[in-house]
Amino acid sequence: MELDRKIRVVMAKVSLDGHDRGIKVVTRALRDAGMEVIYMGAFQTPERVVTTAIEEDADVIGLSFLSGEQLSHTPKVINLLREKNITDILVLIGGVFPRQDIPKLKEMGVDEIFISGHSMDEIAGYIRENVRKK
Repeated sequence: MELDRKIRVVMAKVSLDGHDRGIKVVTRALRDAGMEVIYMGAFQTPERVVTTAIEEDADVIGLSFLSGEQLSHTPKVINLLREKNITDILVLIGGVFPRQDIPKLKEMGVDEIFISGHSMDEIAGYIRENVRKK
């Protein structure tokens, strides 16, 4: 499936974690890679993120965590998407958290996880390749 528009990515920090340097770097890199990025910023709720993704006709939701809350907030986003029968939005997680959380996040339904060390090209490439698959 070829998109007839730019890939649309909603980026947000869900939780009370205000550390936003990493998400801002990724947001800018995705914009520079030709994607349309809706940056919601910090202190978002799962409901607000999903509503924004629907309203903005997003292809991707990108969540960033540094506070250790990825295992509690991610399933809320995934479950809200499922409740609304939305299966074509990629859900990506990034940030700094224990590697042992990665299999748990994947089991929840996260499409991919990018922790420290991944390049911006890897993230943009993954999105380009997989948006069309969903």
